[in-house]
This record gives sequence, C-alpha cells and structure tokens, in this order.
Amino acid sequence: MHPDRLAQRKHRLLTRALPVLLIALTAFAVGIFLGRSSSEEKSIERFVDAIKSGDYGAMYEQLSADSKSQYSESEFEKIYEKTAKEAGSTSIVAESPLEAGADPSGDAKLYEVKLGYDSDYFGLIGGTVEFPVASDGIRWEAHLVFPTLKPGEKVKRSPAIAPPRGDILASDGTALAKGPARESPLGDATAFVGTIGAAGEDAAKHLEELGLPADTLVGIDGLELAFDEQLLGNPGSTLYAEGGDDPRRVLAEREAETAKPIKTTIDPDLQTAAVTALGDQLGGVAVLDAKTGDIRALAGIAFSAPQPPGSTFKIVTATAGLAERKVALTDEFPVVVSTDAGGRSISNAHDEPCGGSFVESFAHSCNTVFAPLGVEIGGGHLVDYAERFGFNAKPTLYADEFLKRTDPPPSSLPNPINDPVEVGVSAIGQGAVLATPLEMASAAQTIANQGVRAPTNVVKDEALRSDFEPTTVTTPEVAADVGVMMRAVVVEGTGQAAALESVDVAGKTGTAELEQKIDPPEPAPGEPPLDPTENQQEQDAWFAGYAPYREPELAFAVMIVRTTDDGGVIAAPIAHSILASVYGQ
Repeated sequence: MHPDRLAQRKHRLLTRALPVLLIALTAFAVGIFLGRSSSEEKSIERFVDAIKSGDYGAMYEQLSADSKSQYSESEFEKIYEKTAKEAGSTSIVAESPLEAGADPSGDAKLYEVKLGYDSDYFGLIGGTVEFPVASDGIRWEAHLVFPTLKPGEKVKRSPAIAPPRGDILASDGTALAKGPARESPLGDATAFVGTIGAAGEDAAKHLEELGLPADTLVGIDGLELAFDEQLLGNPGSTLYAEGGDDPRRVLAEREAETAKPIKTTIDPDLQTAAVTALGDQLGGVAVLDAKTGDIRALAGIAFSAPQPPGSTFKIVTATAGLAERKVALTDEFPVVVSTDAGGRSISNAHDEPCGGSFVESFAHSCNTVFAPLGVEIGGGHLVDYAERFGFNAKPTLYADEFLKRTDPPPSSLPNPINDPVEVGVSAIGQGAVLATPLEMASAAQTIANQGVRAPTNVVKDEALRSDFEPTTVTTPEVAADVGVMMRAVVVEGTGQAAALESVDVAGKTGTAELEQKIDPPEPAPGEPPLDPTENQQEQDAWFAGYAPYREPELAFAVMIVRTTDDGGVIAAPIAHSILASVYGQ
C-alpha cells in the first residue's frame, strides 16, 4: 500500500478509537471513585447499624487500621460503656449518616450522624457527630463517643443531689409522714406508715441504679418500704465535659424533683380513735369501709402477726353451714357443756351450758354447736369458704409488686384438713387457724356487703392499688342470715359491751385459748400464798363486726394478744370506743 494511504488509514482508525478509549478510561476512573465512595459509605452505615444494636465489636470492626493501633477493642468498648454509665443511659439511638464534605486531612470524607443517649436522668441527650471516614475505615477518636465533645474531653456526671422525700397523706390530706423527720400531727398514731433509715446492701445498689447518693434514707418497713421508690423522687445532677479548656462545660442538667405525695385511704380521726382505744396493749385494730373495703384505720399489729382468731372464725363456719344447707337459723341444739366432734370432746368456754336455736348458739358462741357443724360441713368445704374470705392469701393492701417488698404474712389454715378432729377444732377458730385483725375485719365487711368481699386497699392511687377484684363469697341471703346472728351477739349475747345507743352494731366475739398459763399474782404482805392451780388461762381476745347494722358504713376487728380476759370483756369495749368516736354513745 502507498505510504500516504497507509498514513491516512492509521489516522482514521486512531480518530475513531480515541473517543472509545477516552470513554473506557473515564468509566474506569469513575469506577475506582465510586468503589471508594461505596466502601466509605458502607463502613459508616455498618458502624451506625452496630451503634443501634449496641454491638461494640461490630462497631470496632469498621475502624481504620490507624485507629485500631491507637485503641484496642477493649479500650474502645470501655470508653462507650463509661460514657453511657455517666450519662445514665441504657441505649444509644442513631440516624442514618449523611455525607458532609471532605475531611481537612484531604484523604477522607466527613459523615454526619445524629446520635442520642437515652438517659434515665437527663432524657434524650442528642447532637451531631462528624465521623471522618477513609478508604480503610473510620478514623475514630475518643471524643467522637458523644455529641459536642471536643478532642481531649470526656463525659462526667456530678454527684447526685437527693430530692426531699415524698409525703404520705391521709385521705383528707393530713400528713401521716412529712419532711425529713417524717412528722405528722397524729404523732404516734401513724406507726403503720413505717420508718426510714440507712440503706442496706441491696437498697444501696438500687440507689445507685436510680442515680441517688448512697447516704439517701430509704424505707425500712410499712408504707415507707412498700412505696420507697415512689417516695424517693428524681435526683438532681449535671452532665459536663471534663478535660477541655472549660473544666466543667455543661452538656445536660436536671433539677432534683420531689416525688408526688402518696395519698392513703386513712381517716385521721378514726386512726386516732383506734390507736387511743388500743392504748399500750399488745394487739391490733383494723377499720374498713363496709362497701369498698378501703382501710380507714390501722393500729398495732393489725396485719403483721396472725394469731388464733377463736370464735370470730364462726363467721366463716356459719356462712359455710348455711350456704351448704347443713343448718338453718331456726334449727335447735341441745343445751350442753360439752360434746363429741370427730371423736374428741369439745367444751364451751368456762364449761358453761350452751345451746338453743342456731341464732342463740351463735350469739353465745357455743363450741358444742359449731365444732360438730364443722365436721358435718367437711374439711374441703370449710377450707373453700375460708379461702373465699381471704385465708391462705396475701392481704390486698396494694398491688402485688409492692406487697413483695413488705411481704406481709397471710391469714391461714391447713389445706387440706382431713382429720375430723382438726376440722372440728378449726371450725371454732382454734388448732392451726391463724388470722389478723385486717382479715377478720374483711370477713365482717363481706357480710356487711351482702356477701361480696372487697380488696382492703390502703392507698388511693389506682396505679398502686391492689389488683384483686371484688369477689362473691356467698349469696346476699346467706350474708343477711349471718348478719342477723351477728346482731344478736351484741343485743343478747357475748358482745353486749360493743353496743351503742346511737346506732345498731353487729359483731362476733372470739377467745382463743393458748398453751401458756399465767402464774397467779404475788400475795399481799401478810396474806397466804395463792393456790398455784388457780393459774389463769392465757388467751387472745377478739371482736369483729360492722355498723350501722341496717346500712353498714364501717367494718372492724379488734384483737388483744395474751390476755386473761374474753373477747366480750376486753375487745368489744375497744370497738365500742372507736365507733362512739364516729356515731356518739
């Protein structure tokens, strides 16, 4: 081929190929660029995803080689954990990264990430963190752990400031426990509220979790313990940056916040009357609203020390007997001193003759009627009705989570009771049967409320009240029959000392004999020694009931522990005194 033609052909080929070559080179260059950008984006995206899941190991994997040489994985993790602890945070929230331009170093890109520490103390503390990302990963430094930190700074929280403890109030707003000294105008009448003191080991750990100082006083018992966390309030604190030019640059702040007061169902006048009537005697008093079951007064060991309830338990036995049609109000029983019940001889109190109609037998508390009735009812039915009344279950003072803190003992009886002798003894409130004044007041409330047992709440806040729903124990007809018998106790029976002229009272006495006997007193000078066989029987004395009889408003129970007097002699007059403070003599 002619040289000129060859040169022309080469020129044409080169001219045609050059654009294609340029496009290929450009595509190659763009591919390199896009590949690099994709790598950076993936690195920061993986880092942010790992932040959201709290996976420090996955976060560390996205760091550049230079950053990994400066911080080991354990050091990296400790920085985040320490920061979260200082902030009082259990989680970090993050939004998707946004490209924010070139890093001043020139060989990395900046990505903005909105980070927030979800803090129990300060709420959501958030801001933007700019992460430099190179082709081999994130160029991480310690100040990038938290928004707004500068190089050399770290997060620090000031010691917590404990707020004043929340108040505990009566239903009308009267203070039952107020201020640091937990003062009340009711004075010693508020013992059931409980006490506060220095935190034990477990409580101290909980204080730390709440961000409160270790020397914060906590609830030791009673309502102070049950609602301790609700009464502690929110601590005040400051979160600041430490180590920079400004030694305490504030990042977040919260004022100490006093807890809202807890309002109880307690009536201050009834509370004072109950405590005054009980005096210095060992025992307990519980007064309830006859309709709602709400506690109006608590004195002494009202729900903390179950004792044998004696014949007040006959409220349960009578209910079971009537409901199971084992007895009727008009049934007649022989007047005897003792009888056989399940193979054991059972005597009446003081070996007195007792009997007549079922109403009279209840009014005079005839063991010779009720022990055999218990055997006829049977252990299964007797336990069933007792548990309907609330035996073998925790008292319904407040919600279960708060009951767990104070763990009050249940009123109880064996389940099952198979031995006929034990059934007979249990039917008269002896043997292994144990009850508190709160439980027997609840039994009286059930009868007063047409057979419906209500929870015995002591607080008004719905969030704190018992989860127990009102439950039907028996029919209104059976409850009315038991009420007739309880009224007879006060009119003509063993509980006449509880009677008032102002309103009709219904009730049931109880006297539970204990194993111990009390030695006779020392003789006066010059008198002969007393006969040791005259030792007096030690016993628990009870009276439970409600008033007014026709339109019940209050249900109550009184217990005196280890006395020599019967329930009608010592417990019924205490009930009289409490009711007289409301209705007059």
